Amino acid sequence: MDDDDVSARKGSFRKFLEHLSGAGKAIGVLTSGGDAQGMNAAVRAVVRMGIYVGAKVYFIYEGYQGMVDGGSNIVEANWESVSSILQVGGTIIGSARCKAFRTREGRLKAAGNLVQRGITNLCVIGGDGSLTGANIFRKEWSGLLKELAENGDIDREEVQKHAYLNVVGMVGSIDNDFCGTDMTIGTDSALHRIIEVVDAIMTTAQSHQRTFVLEVMGRHCGYLALVSALACGADWVFLPESPPEEGWQENMCIKLSENRARKKRLNIIIVAEGAIDTQNKPITSEQIKELVVTQLGYDTRVTILGHVQRGGTPSAFDRILASRMGVEAVVALLQATPETPACVVSLSGNQAVRLPLLECVQMTQDVQKAMDERRFKDAVRLRGRSFESNLNTYKRLAIKMPDDRIPKSNCNVAVINVGAPAAGMNAAVRSAVRVGISEGHKMFAIYDGFEGFAKGQIKEIGWADVGGWTGQGGSILGTKRTLPGKSLEAIAEQMRTHSINALLIIGGFETCDRIKQSASGTKRRVFIIETMGGYCGYLANMGALAAGADAAYIFEEPFDIRDLQANVEHLTEKMKTTIQRGLVLRNESCSEHYTTDFIYHLYSEEGKGVFDCRKNVLGHMQQGGAPSPFDRNFGTKISARAMQWLSTKLKEAQGKGKRFVTDDSICVLGISKRNLLFQPVAQLKKETDFEHRIPKEQWWLKLRPLMKILAKYKASYEVSDPGQLEHVHHRGHEEPAAI
Repeated sequence: MDDDDVSARKGSFRKFLEHLSGAGKAIGVLTSGGDAQGMNAAVRAVVRMGIYVGAKVYFIYEGYQGMVDGGSNIVEANWESVSSILQVGGTIIGSARCKAFRTREGRLKAAGNLVQRGITNLCVIGGDGSLTGANIFRKEWSGLLKELAENGDIDREEVQKHAYLNVVGMVGSIDNDFCGTDMTIGTDSALHRIIEVVDAIMTTAQSHQRTFVLEVMGRHCGYLALVSALACGADWVFLPESPPEEGWQENMCIKLSENRARKKRLNIIIVAEGAIDTQNKPITSEQIKELVVTQLGYDTRVTILGHVQRGGTPSAFDRILASRMGVEAVVALLQATPETPACVVSLSGNQAVRLPLLECVQMTQDVQKAMDERRFKDAVRLRGRSFESNLNTYKRLAIKMPDDRIPKSNCNVAVINVGAPAAGMNAAVRSAVRVGISEGHKMFAIYDGFEGFAKGQIKEIGWADVGGWTGQGGSILGTKRTLPGKSLEAIAEQMRTHSINALLIIGGFETCDRIKQSASGTKRRVFIIETMGGYCGYLANMGALAAGADAAYIFEEPFDIRDLQANVEHLTEKMKTTIQRGLVLRNESCSEHYTTDFIYHLYSEEGKGVFDCRKNVLGHMQQGGAPSPFDRNFGTKISARAMQWLSTKLKEAQGKGKRFVTDDSICVLGISKRNLLFQPVAQLKKETDFEHRIPKEQWWLKLRPLMKILAKYKASYEVSDPGQLEHVHHRGHEEPAAI
C-alpha cells in the first residue's frame, strides 16, 4: 500500500471520527455485580476515549448504589485518574449489589443525580442482572424526568435537554455466562487461575498417585469447568448444562480405573459449582469424593477454588478485550439516537460487534429455563456453537471408544512440528492423535521436523502416548527450522515407505507486564523492551495495548527520526504530570537502522535531566513456559478440526486412486475474522509477503490507533458503521472461531 493510499484511508477515518464529537456530552461509567479481572482496563478505555472525543466522563462509584446515593459517589474523571490500573484486578470504582435501584423510587433518585451533572450516556460493565437493570432505567427515563420536574427537583428545560438516556453494556463476568459474546471480560483470567492450580496439583498428585476433585465457579454456566477440563485433559467433568447420563457413577469409576491401568498416576475431575444430575439434583464435589473412595479406594482430595478465580492480575487477553470493548462502547454511545435500543458490545471471533441487549438477556434466560425444564440438549445449543463445539471436542478426546467399535479407514496419517517451538503445540498434537484414532486412522509421529522426516524418524503413536501433553511447553516431538527443500526426495521416499496418506503440519511460517510493574515504583524512568516476532509486529503491538505502553515500533508501520523525536517529546510532557514512567516496545526486525540500542541511546540523550532509560531484550523467554489456557484450547480445537477435514478429504479420495492434485488438498487452517477457515496454500501465496514471512494485510493493524489514542496521541480510529446492530442468533455458516 503506497503512502497516498494510507493518507487517503486515514483521512476518511478522521472525517468519520469528527462526526463523533463528544463535545457537550457527559458519560457515566459504572461497574456492577460480581467483579472480574479486566474491568479496570474497560474503565480506563471508556475514560480515555471519552476525553479523547471531547466528552466529560464521570466515575460512578459502588455501582448502582453510588448512582442512587449521588454526592461524592459521582465524580468527574481525568486522563490521569485511570493511570496504572490496567494491570490491577477487580475494579477501582467499586461494585455493590443495590436493592434500592430495583425500586422506582431508587431509580428516581438515580435519574436526579445524573441529570444534575448532565449525564445522559451510561456505560455499564457487569453481568446480565446489571445490564437488565440499566435497560429498565433507560425505558423509564423520560417518565422519571417528568416526575422530577413535577416534584420541582429539576426545571422543565432540563427535561427537554436531557430527553433520552443512551445505554451501552460490556459484560464483565468470569463465568462467560452471557449469550451473544464469545468471551466476557474476566473469563480468560479466571481460566489462568484455574490452570495455574491444576498445573501445581498435577506435580503433587503424580508423586502420590492421587485423585483430585476440583470445584470451579459457575453456578448456572459450565464454561469454566468445560474449558479447564479441555485445557488439562481432565478425566471427567460435571456441568449444569450437560448432566451425566443415568448410571454415571459406574461409568466414571470404570474410566478412572482404566486410566490408572494405563499407568496414569493422576486423575483429575472438574466440577462446576452448579453441577446437577438429569433430575436437577445437585452433584457436589464431596459426593464425588465419597464415590471414588468407596468404589475404588483411591486417595482422593477436594480443592474448592472459590474467589481465587476472581483475583489476580488480568491476562493480556482480558486487557486487550476490555480496551477494545471500552473504546467501542464510547463510539456506540456517541452514535446512538433516541431510537437506538440499548446494546451490548461483544466479541465474535476477533471482531467487535454490537448486539441488542434485550436479545442477549432473553437468550441467557432461555438457557436457564431449558435447564430448569430438563431440556439439556437445548441448553447446550442455546449457549452457542462455541460451547457446543468445546463439549463435543472434550467428549471425543477424553473417552476412547473400544477398538472393535471404531471402523478402520485403512489410512495412515502423520503429525509433524515445524519452525520455532510455540506453547500449545503439544496440545495440538494430542488432539490430532486422538481425533485421528477415533476416525479410524493409524497415527504416526514425526520427530525433529522435516530433518527427522527425511531421516525416517517416524513412529506409530497411540491414544495413551499423548496423555498429559496439553500442559507441556515447547514441542515434545521436537522441531527444527530446517525447510524441506533439499530433502524432498528423501521425504517422498519416507512417505511411500510408511504409506502416509495425509500429513498434518503444526508450526509457524516455517512479558511486558512485570517490567511495567517495576517501572510503576520508579519515578521518571522509561523502559525500552524488544520483543520477538521476526518482521511481524503483532507481539509488540498487542503487548503495548495490554501493558498500556507509550509507543510500539513495528515493521508494518515505517517510522523515521521525526517519529522517534515526537515520542521523546511526548514522554517529556508526560513526566510533567503525575504519571512519571514510560514503556516503549520495539519489534526485533522493525528497522535495520533504528535498533534497540539506537533508540535507547537516543531516548537517554534527549531525555537527559527529565527521565532516565532502561532496556530489556525479552528473547526466547517468550517461547518458553507452560501454554496459556487459550493456547491449549485453541491448539486442541483447531487440531481436532484439521483432523476432521483430513478425514473428509481421505474419504472423498477413496476409490479414486488416492491421488491429491487439486489446490484445496493442501490447506492452512486458522482464524479469519470470525470463522475458522481452510485456505488453500495456492491462494495464500498471493496474500503473503514471502521475503518478510508475513501476510500482506494484517487484521490487527486496525487496533494500532487504539493503542495510540489510549496513550494520548492523536490517531485515526476506524469506527463501526452507525446503527449496525446485529442479532444474537445471526451467525455465518462457517465454523465459529471462538474459544
